[in-house]
Amino acid sequence: MMTGTANQIEWAQRLKAGAGAEFDRVATALQAAAARQAGQKQKDTQAAIAILEDKRAEVMANNDAGYFIRDWQELTDQVRRMIAADPRYQAI
Repeated sequence: MMTGTANQIEWAQRLKAGAGAEFDRVATALQAAAARQAGQKQKDTQAAIAILEDKRAEVMANNDAGYFIRDWQELTDQVRRMIAADPRYQAI
């Protein structure tokens, strides 16, 4: 159950769906890249996919309408930045 006013919740639910679609888009691109790779590059891309799925779970578990309104209105490169900022990705 999302928290916030009725209007905030309605807006945040649309933004949350958009965030989910953006995670799907990035996952599809990474999976396609991994399918064309071999060896260490493929392992690195698979590690990035695992990080992506962790970040997706973290974002989708957030039930604060304000979070989505504040952080997910503009779907530019939030998902990429989240992955890039992760220490596991930086170690790759």
